[in-house]
Amino acid sequence: MVTVAIVAILASLALPSYRDYVLRGQLVDGTNGLSAMRADMERFYQDNRSYLKTGSFVPPCTATSTRTNVVGNFTLSCTTDPAATSTTYTLQAVGSGPTTGFTFFVDQLGVQSTTIDSKVSGWTGCNKAWVTKRGQACPA
Repeated sequence: MVTVAIVAILASLALPSYRDYVLRGQLVDGTNGLSAMRADMERFYQDNRSYLKTGSFVPPCTATSTRTNVVGNFTLSCTTDPAATSTTYTLQAVGSGPTTGFTFFVDQLGVQSTTIDSKVSGWTGCNKAWVTKRGQACPA
């Protein structure tokens, strides 16, 4: 009986840590996807001198029938507020499934931010960085 109690205590401590570990691995999909899309947006700008649709050329952040912009559990897109202009944009990665409640942002200047739904216990957002770890401090 003592052995069962000890195993139960150890499991109750290990399970939340393991869940955080797995979640942190899934959050990287969103940040990596945004980094890649930001590079694609800059290449698009170099070719077209605008972040907006130019003729038949569609910006990388716009989903099409051949490009869904889904990476892992995140859907990548341009934000509508603020909307992209010819010289500015803000990209977002919105989590789903196990990453529901997490949204990462980056703009044309490389400014990163994170919003985290209040239903996600123990995590807080940051307007200056991507939060990828529970309890991570927002830089000053």
